[in-house]
Amino acid sequence: MESLSLPLDYGAIERILPHRYPFLLVDRITELEVDKRIVGIKNVSLNERYLARRPGERPVLPPTILTEAVAQVGAILILSKPENREKLIYIVGIERVRYRRPTHPGDVLHIEVNVKRLRSRMGQLHGVATAGGKTALDGRMTFALGPTQQPGRTAAPAR
Repeated sequence: MESLSLPLDYGAIERILPHRYPFLLVDRITELEVDKRIVGIKNVSLNERYLARRPGERPVLPPTILTEAVAQVGAILILSKPENREKLIYIVGIERVRYRRPTHPGDVLHIEVNVKRLRSRMGQLHGVATAGGKTALDGRMTFALGPTQQPGRTAAPAR
């Protein structure tokens, strides 16, 4: 894979993450310090199908989708390293995640993720998502790296 040059646009992000529309939630990566930190952007749009809508209230981005957007920015940080590009990342835990304010269409989320602990196959990240200078989410996520599934092989059936 080619070297990364910032900012990473949607196409470059698709070459790193296995997610695709409508589940790819990161629009751009503006900063990346290998093994340290990353900053990404998510533009919240009115036409996103997963917005929670109630009569008489502004649509809001569900906290689970916001959490996934932060996790995807963190995954780009980990998977952007050449030795990790052919691996899958699994979020194995989220801890102390706090939702500070709702996020609405028109908000531009700035998502910063910092490495707290990093090993060869596991680590812990701390993410903060802000909109308009105000924190919408902050919390820690633990991840594990695993191999991609080999072509032609299927997972063992559940018993």
